[in-house]
Amino acid sequence: MPNPTEIRLHAASRQMEIHFDDDSSFTLSYEFLRVHSPSAEVRGHGPGQETLQTGKRKVDILSVEPVGSYAIQPRFSDGHSTGIYAWDYLHSLGRDHDKLWADYLEKLVDAGASRDV
Repeated sequence: MPNPTEIRLHAASRQMEIHFDDDSSFTLSYEFLRVHSPSAEVRGHGPGQETLQTGKRKVDILSVEPVGSYAIQPRFSDGHSTGIYAWDYLHSLGRDHDKLWADYLEKLVDAGASRDV
């Protein structure tokens, strides 16, 4: 499992830059991180219980707290703070970003929802 060597928040662009010890690095928007939160509020408690997140385009990360030596827990400007992002989950978000983002945008269209509302 890759471990992060550096995590930087870029407030102006609303992006998290994360570098791993396997020489991979990713830049993930705060919106992307928020809509893919590993929390039960977003993912539910089982398959089919996911809640589509809408209106998160301008969400900010206010702070990030370490969780042991295996994860971080961001606090978002919309009040969400229960997602614990383990290193392997963050790495998979970066690795699979394009597919995950396309899937999310498609779900928004299918639901008649928006990134802004």
